[in-house]
Amino acid sequence: MSETRVPDNRQDVIHDIGYRHYEGPRLGIGYATRSLYTSSLRGAFGLGRSGKSKILPMAMAVIMAVPALIIVAVSIYVKMGKLPVDYPQYLTNLQFVTAVFTAAQAPVLLSRDLRFMTVPLYFSRPLRSSDYVRAKYAAMVSAVFILTLMPMLIMWIGSMLGSMDFGYNTQHFAYGVVAAAFYSLVYAGLGLLIASLTPRRGFGVAAIIALFMVSAGVSGALRGVMHVTGHQAASFWVAMLNPGFLIDSTVSWMFNLPLRGNVAEMPTTIGGIAFLVEIAVLAAGTFFLLVRRYRKI
Repeated sequence: MSETRVPDNRQDVIHDIGYRHYEGPRLGIGYATRSLYTSSLRGAFGLGRSGKSKILPMAMAVIMAVPALIIVAVSIYVKMGKLPVDYPQYLTNLQFVTAVFTAAQAPVLLSRDLRFMTVPLYFSRPLRSSDYVRAKYAAMVSAVFILTLMPMLIMWIGSMLGSMDFGYNTQHFAYGVVAAAFYSLVYAGLGLLIASLTPRRGFGVAAIIALFMVSAGVSGALRGVMHVTGHQAASFWVAMLNPGFLIDSTVSWMFNLPLRGNVAEMPTTIGGIAFLVEIAVLAAGTFFLLVRRYRKI
């Protein structure tokens, strides 16, 4: 058998540079999704980013927490029997802060990936588009929930330090947790859906703020008109146009709490059920539309 000769002027050379095959465990899609969720949640508060990225989310967290600290301090100092502001009402009064946080941070989670074309890099791995959306959606919902839960937790701890009624405060704190969950699902879903439509963070922020401001203005004007024209009994239906007032009305109906404002009306049983259905549709619908959006990328 003749030996094959290799020409001296060959151009192909194999170099051994010391790389070895990976022999460890394959962590899979679940681990990748959890890692993306953790990274996105940290990013929503500016953690792991530059100092400039931390300013706005941390400022919103401080604005949410400081009034709660003041309420607790004053209540304990004057030895009040209970807190002057109920837990769900506190979130209603500061819903604009929640809207600003959502508008500022939802584009951080999505618009940057679109702008810098990093989404195809995610999908080149075992991560699917639905996994990407699930991680980002869960991260934004968690971020808004942390933002809204924090001041109520401060109020609850303060009520315990002030020797206020444990049963009452725990029960109403639970009402507040339900309200925080509703704010998280609705605000995060709407914010992410809008942010997914543009790679420009500034456009996303402006569009989300416009959604919350316009809906609040339109619903407020319509409620005023309905009261002037003698349709007070049906004015609660206008809450369906404003995410914040929708959540406030739903929680008040569920737990028989007073509504804020002089022109607000308590929803009927049919109205309350309709509001619950709308919240569920907004939460599930925005997630479904996000999945459809990223299947096309």
